[in-house]
Amino acid sequence: MTGTFDPTAWAGMLLGLTATFAGIGALRKPGAWRVMLEEVERSPALQFLCGLMELLIGAAVYLANPFLPTDLLACVLKVMGGLMMVEALAILGFVDIYTQFWLRSLTHMHRGWAMSTVLLGIVLLSAGALRLV
Repeated sequence: MTGTFDPTAWAGMLLGLTATFAGIGALRKPGAWRVMLEEVERSPALQFLCGLMELLIGAAVYLANPFLPTDLLACVLKVMGGLMMVEALAILGFVDIYTQFWLRSLTHMHRGWAMSTVLLGIVLLSAGALRLV
């Protein structure tokens, strides 16, 4: 391991851990994501906080990762950071439409979304960890 700090590896690992355990939590408590979305839809304060937090985290991920075609993880994280910022703006400006889309999707595909989230998390966690070895 080199003595330099690798923001791409750490971003991959932290986002991977977050996604993995969010997915595990959703599998353990199947209605949790639906309840969270319903609470956000009802609360302007939560809408603002969720949108602002996702915007800040997405911007940090986006800005910390260069778009280098030879670095697949950095490119994936750059795109994820950009998509997080777009989603944050959708939450801030169009939360009623946006949450209804996800509420319909979660009703029919809850287990699929949770499993996909766990899988994505494991892939990001592994890719980030492999860079540090």
